Amino acid sequence: MKILMVSIFAPHFFNWTEQLRESGHDVYWLDVFDSNTKVEKIDFAQQITGWRYKWDFPGRYFLKKNHPGFNRLINKVNERSFQKVLERKIKEIRPDVIHSFVIYLSAAPVLPVIEKFPKIKWILSTWGSDLFYYSKKKNYRVDIQRVLPRVNYLFTDCKRDQQIAIENGFKGTYLGTFPGGGGFDLQLLESYHKEPNERNLILVKGYQGLHGRAIEVLKALLPVKEKLREFEIVVFGADEEVFHFVRNSEINSWINFKVLGKVSHREVMKLMGLTKIFIGNSLSDGMPNTLLEAIVMEVFPIQSNPGRATEEIITDGLNGLLINNPEEPKHIRNVLEKVLEDEIDIKKAIKFNNENLRPGLDRERIKYEVLKKYKLVEEELETSGS
Repeated sequence: MKILMVSIFAPHFFNWTEQLRESGHDVYWLDVFDSNTKVEKIDFAQQITGWRYKWDFPGRYFLKKNHPGFNRLINKVNERSFQKVLERKIKEIRPDVIHSFVIYLSAAPVLPVIEKFPKIKWILSTWGSDLFYYSKKKNYRVDIQRVLPRVNYLFTDCKRDQQIAIENGFKGTYLGTFPGGGGFDLQLLESYHKEPNERNLILVKGYQGLHGRAIEVLKALLPVKEKLREFEIVVFGADEEVFHFVRNSEINSWINFKVLGKVSHREVMKLMGLTKIFIGNSLSDGMPNTLLEAIVMEVFPIQSNPGRATEEIITDGLNGLLINNPEEPKHIRNVLEKVLEDEIDIKKAIKFNNENLRPGLDRERIKYEVLKKYKLVEEELETSGS
């Protein structure tokens, strides 16, 4: 089966696509915004990059940074149309299916083109806030309700989004719920695991921005300083809003507190291996990837529950704790204190996750299930004679 992947340049996408290595499918990737970069992780796929500019002239980045108005004027002449490039590539490749990742970036722009090719089947993968948040926004909802009726097959990262898709016009075949980037190499990650008595970190996801609410977590930590003395507290992936809050807060003077900006995925997993309690807090998400990382690294999770997606795998008080009011520091503090005051049996929670959740997040197991879904699509194509 020929599969034309349409996606932005994103680690989730590369991890997902890598599952198709040696699958027997012919895989192509059209980089929506054209990073003009070949990706080694998916070197088995034919990568369509370098298409965007007719002339990638010297000094283009300087011009973009220092003279944006003039740069936009030049680009009107110098930039190729994504939709025209896509149409040309469809005619060249003649794919059996097109697989788009994220609606508003990689599906809405495809719709006017794929409508010209009614026999081509369309797969869509949604992640994070793709449906939950944007289906509530009028301008985005228009695109969502135009795209979904044409989509033939759907992957989501949480069950919640299947229902949202149906409510917004999806009538195709639901292929299932899988982590956005596929699973985890559990054997490889074993080297990062520390024993329970060696773990003294409280790890906080540091995103604020549009959806994140890391600052509310930091505000929740302030009143329980004395109870946190035995821990090292590390915030990772912090954006400028979080750094600004820290600089102007007494938490900045705590000797057991550290805030980090962007860190590599490997560094995150090393931190997880040292962590006893993970806290992730946001207003909108699908199934948070960092929550899954915490589970596979045997960390006790405290996670917000937007749209009730998190409770699909976390039962409050059994194998983690849920933040039900992500904008209320007092509530977050009360949730954390359940662990700090030994109201929750952390060992029992991690044992539950190890027995019931962790095995299902193994990369090879998920890859096996994902490839079965692609096989289903292929068989339906053969049956229909497409």
